[in-house]
Amino acid sequence: MSKDPFNEPFIQGRGSHDQRGPLGDNFELSSFDRSTEVRPERLSVDSEDRFTSTFLHEQRSKSNILMAFMNMANSILGAGIIGQPFAVKNCGLLGGVLAIVLLSLLVDWTIRLIVVNLRISGKTTYQDSVELAMGRKGKLLILLSNGLFAFGGCIGFCIIIGDTIPHVLRAFFSGHDNLFHRNIVIVVVTCLISFPLSLNRDISKLSKASMLALASMVVIVVIVVIKGPGTDSAYKGSFNSSNLLITPRIFQGLSVISFALVCHHNTSFIYFSLKTPSLKRFDRLTHFSCFIAMIFCFLMGFTGFLVFKDKTKGNILNNFPGNDNAVNVARFCFGFNMLTTFPLEIFVLRDVIKDLMFFNSEPKSQPRVLSLKLHVIISTALVFGTMAISLTTCNLGALFELIGATTASLMAYILPPWVNLKLVGGNLKWRDRIPHYVCIGFGFAIMLISSTQTIISYINGGDQKHCET
Repeated sequence: MSKDPFNEPFIQGRGSHDQRGPLGDNFELSSFDRSTEVRPERLSVDSEDRFTSTFLHEQRSKSNILMAFMNMANSILGAGIIGQPFAVKNCGLLGGVLAIVLLSLLVDWTIRLIVVNLRISGKTTYQDSVELAMGRKGKLLILLSNGLFAFGGCIGFCIIIGDTIPHVLRAFFSGHDNLFHRNIVIVVVTCLISFPLSLNRDISKLSKASMLALASMVVIVVIVVIKGPGTDSAYKGSFNSSNLLITPRIFQGLSVISFALVCHHNTSFIYFSLKTPSLKRFDRLTHFSCFIAMIFCFLMGFTGFLVFKDKTKGNILNNFPGNDNAVNVARFCFGFNMLTTFPLEIFVLRDVIKDLMFFNSEPKSQPRVLSLKLHVIISTALVFGTMAISLTTCNLGALFELIGATTASLMAYILPPWVNLKLVGGNLKWRDRIPHYVCIGFGFAIMLISSTQTIISYINGGDQKHCET
């Protein structure tokens, strides 16, 4: 019996003349590239390039399936999980059930479709597979989408730090409230914690922090489920019968759920971080990660909405009183979660900027690696640039809606099936192409309808004061 090539370890350049062995033996995973191994006798570079090559040669860390799950689940269950009650409020109870299940299945399928496209094309990044199928314009489109999604995510993470950590500090140091203004806390935490973590060049080294972040997410969900029903009635809203089924704002809810579930821009990083990157192992990893994410979305979404109803905010923790000690534990845990998720998005942003810098350059036999100097400069600009924007806004719900409606829809629902059709569409029967067309149409519908609704709501003054408790 012949072996299924898609379940074998990835071979560099499959389908080309370059088949030198398993990709795990030839590729390194850094914040920039999955670069081929550089042999000492072939080195002819300046001092900074020599440092980079040596660094990549030494950093051969790979993740086992558990560590890869930690990174993927943490990437999915980032800032978006806290907005799930707000999403259910927009969808309605029945609409929320259908939306979470449908989007979990779609995200599971399209994440795996990205890796299938990588295997077919022989490429090592999501954007390179898009370029092969759709040309340079397609690569530019996916680069901008990946970058804007990660950029918006980083802003959201900083906003959440400002929403959560100050309450915790005030609870412990009640006589020094003026020291714990949200903007002061965002700046201090970013400088002392987020920035050093974001300078790391090896994504697999964040897996242990991701494990702690997932544990903290369990604590958050448990506290919201337990404390929500007992919250003072003054903080609770009223239930409208129109929220029982499906509301006209369902597409805004779909975009918030999409923001929570989408981790497609991290897919190639996580896939190639596996010690043995086969499609079968990645399928198991994706199924389990998406199932866990779906359960968390259900628990957080419906518990939060059923308690606070029409008063539900974009950050559900802001619905609780600021002096609730148990909820302050949840706020601390969520702030910690953001500190570990933030660097994952910076990995993506750095990679996008590197590709944009060399967008018009002639392709090289080896992927480009940025020098240490550029690595530090770009990381610094990204971390403090996103931090600066977060100091000016608190509207987390609108941010989730816009990012989910635009870049998340493009990355998750439009480009993966479209690229697959470009690569193998001629070999597919018509009935096998229908899911691809439906998914693409669904993505465009979310993009157009949700964006329009969010912008109109903002113009009409419908945004909430998300920082208030």
